[in-house]
This record gives sequence, C-alpha cells and structure tokens, in this order.
Amino acid sequence: MTLPLPARTRVAVIGAGQAGLSVAHHLQRRGLEAGEGFLVLDRGPDAGGAWQHRWEALRLGTAHRVNDLPGMAELGLSFDTADRSRAARDVVTEYYRRYEDSYGLQVRRPVTVTAVRDEEPLLRLDTDHGSLTAEVVVNAGGTWGSPFKPHVRGEEAFLGRQWTTVDYRSAEDFRGRRVVVVGGGTSATNILLELEGVAEATTWVTRRTPEFVEGDGLAAEAGAATVAVQDRAAREGRALPSIVSGTGLVATPAVKAAVERGVLVAHPMFTSIEPEGVRFADGSFEPADDIVWATGFRAELGHLAPLHLREHGGGIAVEKGRVLRDPRIFLAGYGPQASTIGANRAGRIVANQVLAQLG
Repeated sequence: MTLPLPARTRVAVIGAGQAGLSVAHHLQRRGLEAGEGFLVLDRGPDAGGAWQHRWEALRLGTAHRVNDLPGMAELGLSFDTADRSRAARDVVTEYYRRYEDSYGLQVRRPVTVTAVRDEEPLLRLDTDHGSLTAEVVVNAGGTWGSPFKPHVRGEEAFLGRQWTTVDYRSAEDFRGRRVVVVGGGTSATNILLELEGVAEATTWVTRRTPEFVEGDGLAAEAGAATVAVQDRAAREGRALPSIVSGTGLVATPAVKAAVERGVLVAHPMFTSIEPEGVRFADGSFEPADDIVWATGFRAELGHLAPLHLREHGGGIAVEKGRVLRDPRIFLAGYGPQASTIGANRAGRIVANQVLAQLG
C-alpha cells in the first residue's frame, strides 16, 4: 500500500534506479532528511529500477556491469561478489531494497508522475496518487519504459510477432520459430545467445557493422571519447547518440565462441518488412515468425513536457545534470551520466548543485 504523499517536499526525485538512489544518498549525506527534505517517487512495484523487469535468464556478468551504489560497501554489499548463478533482476532488486531500507530513503512506490508543471517559484508534480509541490525536481526516470523502435516500410503488414527488449521474457517464447533480432548492443547479442538451440533459426541485423573490443565491459563503456560525445550532445540540446556506437561490443569468451560458431554474424539492415519476413537491399528475403527490436531506448521525459524544455535540436540542453532552460530541473542518469557510464558520479554532482539551488 502506498503511503499518502506529503503536500510539499524540497526536492522531488523521480525514479529509484541507480541514478535516483545515488542522488538521494548524497542529498541525505549532506543534511536533507527523507520526506520534507527530499522525496523519491518510483513507479516500479519493487526496488531494483529497470532491472526488476529484465528477463529471468539474464545473469550478472553477461550484461553491462552493474556498479555499486555509493555507500553500498558500508553495508557489506557489492555486485562484484554477488551470486552470478541467480537471475540478475533478483540480485539487483534484493540489494537495492536492502540499500533503501538501511539508509531510510523512504521511497514511495508505486507512484507514477504524470506531469511536472510550473507554479513559480515552486514546481507541481501530478501523480496517480495526487499532487505535491517541490522547490527542485531531479528526473532520474531512466529509459526502460521508452524503448526505441525505428520505422521500417511495410511493418504494419507483418503477420508474425514484433517485440522490443522490454517485451522479451524467455527464449521459450520463440521455440521452433524463425527470429530476426535487430540491434547492435549487448541486449541483442544476449538474446541471440539465448535463442541458440531453441529457435529454429536466428538472423542478426544491425545498422552498423559491429565492432568487438577487448577488455572489461566497464572500461569499454567509460571511454573518454564516448562520454565527451554524449556530453556535447546534452549541452547542445541535441538527440543523444547511441552509446554502443562509440564503445563497441565487449568480446567476452562467450561472444568470441558465438562468433566462431556463426551465431553472431551481422547482416545489414533490411529495407522493408513483408507479411512473412524481411527484405534486404540486395533483394534477398529472410522468412521470419518474429522480429525482436533490441534497438535501444530514449529517455523518459514526457511528464516534463508542460515545462517546454526541449531545444530545436530535439533534446533538452543539460550541463552537469542541470537543465539550462530551468535551473530548478535536473536530469540524473542522462547523456554522459547514463547508468552504464557514471550515474553514481552524477549523483554527487547533481546533489551538490541541488543544494546550491536551494541556497
């Protein structure tokens, strides 16, 4: 049962994933109290952010590295030593729940923020559990609820099933079926590996030729050049580029073996979808019963629309988490702060700026 929302809080944090919890922790360490000082609103039914919704077969070590939250070590917890035989979603949910309880963050869930409106000098948050006002809003809602699916000619005529990463639950849903997986990231390769030996056939399709890189996944994703590109796009208010386009795919032993077996052989993007499959630019046809769109996500920002924050470039201009059009709004885990490349560091940076804004 969701507790009643207070009429007012100083800082409203939307989202209790990695970025939101990191911000909340740093606000608490700097003297704000949960409730009147800051309030974390999360639409998920349980702790764990987007991880609670991922498919059961996903394990820690096969996906992007999950960074420890600030202060997690003090609780004797670390994802580096977590049980990798358990579903990643169960481990992350358990650790995040213990983290929230241990630090008394008082996350309110499930609460969905439907709109943020300007009531100068305050901001009003409308939710499915009533409204409240805040001096500052930190949006840390992430991207899971906003999967990106590119438009392809003929897609409405397809007689099979179309899925996004959010829809994917188990390889068993595809047993004996012909599956086209679209996307050049880790989710696509993980799904292809799970479908091997279950689906009748799989075809991997990418817009760019995949580049496999050696080394640790975190190191590959945290490349300075990639962060710089994301940061520049965020500051200029442009649509954010794909992370994987600048980092490549980590060549784990499992990935290398799959390449050698011929499971991970990428084909160029098809040009149209027909009722029973996909058509490529060279005229060749690949029959398909299912198309899985593992084509990434976009930041969930629709509830901020009443504030008119978007720039002509299609994005929101942000510098170190602060929205340039409205200094009362912060985006945590956005652009260069995306969860796989530094949401924890962003928590401290955003918290410091929030306190400066509060005066």
